Amino acid sequence: MEGAVKGDIDKTTIIKKSGFGISMSLKKIYNSLYRNHGPQDWWPGETPFEIMVGAVLTQNTAWLNVERAINNLLDANALSPEAILKAHPKRLASWLKPSGYFNIKAKRLKNYCRWYLQHGAYQALSAWPTDELRKGLLSVNGVGLETADDILLYAFERPVFVIDAYTRRLFKRLGLIEGDEHYEGLRGYFEKGLQKSDDRVQLFNEYHALIVIHAKDFCKTRPVCEQCCLARVCQMGPVS
Repeated sequence: MEGAVKGDIDKTTIIKKSGFGISMSLKKIYNSLYRNHGPQDWWPGETPFEIMVGAVLTQNTAWLNVERAINNLLDANALSPEAILKAHPKRLASWLKPSGYFNIKAKRLKNYCRWYLQHGAYQALSAWPTDELRKGLLSVNGVGLETADDILLYAFERPVFVIDAYTRRLFKRLGLIEGDEHYEGLRGYFEKGLQKSDDRVQLFNEYHALIVIHAKDFCKTRPVCEQCCLARVCQMGPVS
């Protein structure tokens, strides 16, 4: 495709692969996942700041480990940006130990809290346009694309689609993507394909959560195709 960047998504190719238009493809998959798994009510967290902390800690670990780390912060009365910045690095790392890479995550969390407070915390940041807020989040040392988009979608309720390894695995197997596209190309593909939805924040929220639960339970590294609700349209599905 003329002018395309290597790793970007070719809309024409996707339509040919799927047999129907992009938005219909993505919406049909969503509907099937929703019927089979039901609402997920993500992201777990009592406050926007707790969601932000979870987004930073969930890098390279299971959510159960994140919950344990957050519970440690709660028990220490330290689940606030002020308390996290005040805490000694070793003490903070000990609270975060269940989440793995705890020394690195302690530094990243302090970096995030420092930026968060310097820019007025939730009330002030909520007024920022989405693109500006995303750039700000990505300026924080230790906050990558997926983490920034988790925070945007779940804490600030912005219509930003989160791309993770589960998304790449599932949609590659469905034949809609190659799986090695650039993050921004994939994010744009999902956001454009679902742009006609009435409540994109709610849809993106549920869609990402459904992808995660489906990939964990069925579309594993070694897939459980016989019980998968998408087997009929999947390249890896059992042959009837």
